[in-house]
Amino acid sequence: MVTSKEGASQCQEKHVVLLSPVGKLEISGCETGLHEIKLPKLSVLPNGTEALMRCELSGGVTSVPEPLQQCAAWLSAYFCEPSRTQQLPLPPFHHPMLQRDSFTKEVLWTLLREVKFGEAISYQQLAERAGNSRAARAVGGAMRSNPIPIIIPCHRVICSSGQIGNYGGGNLMKEWLLSHEKLQKEKLAD
Repeated sequence: MVTSKEGASQCQEKHVVLLSPVGKLEISGCETGLHEIKLPKLSVLPNGTEALMRCELSGGVTSVPEPLQQCAAWLSAYFCEPSRTQQLPLPPFHHPMLQRDSFTKEVLWTLLREVKFGEAISYQQLAERAGNSRAARAVGGAMRSNPIPIIIPCHRVICSSGQIGNYGGGNLMKEWLLSHEKLQKEKLAD
């Protein structure tokens, strides 16, 4: 059981594992929405031949809440048919950080709305778009605390210098995600 700080809402948290080209993604949530996506730590970058470009839910998962099904479908499309992500509904989010008003929430929602597949933005630019041009460090903190990576694309936030910066899923994961998006975007442009 997960109880909010106010004690008002309780939810029955469920977990599923999605086998993806970058390893096992642990997804948790309830009937109300998605709580978290945990990324595996990569020790080597998967290459095109090793990384199977398919996704599947692991194990005999029964009664998967709708938001987790939506998340799995969205992530599968992200890895295998990125052009489809635009047509798929985003799962509802039910993480406390995304419920209460804060600069972190504003940054994460701005990132989700404005930085599209295959694009990148600097911490400074994202701070400006979120309404506080002097908060680049706070943007970094928001990226570190993002509970729903890949869907809320914190991997697309890079340093002003062009360096990729750090990533909660590890720099190899960030490198792979950015490379995947660049390659897929080029394919779509052909």
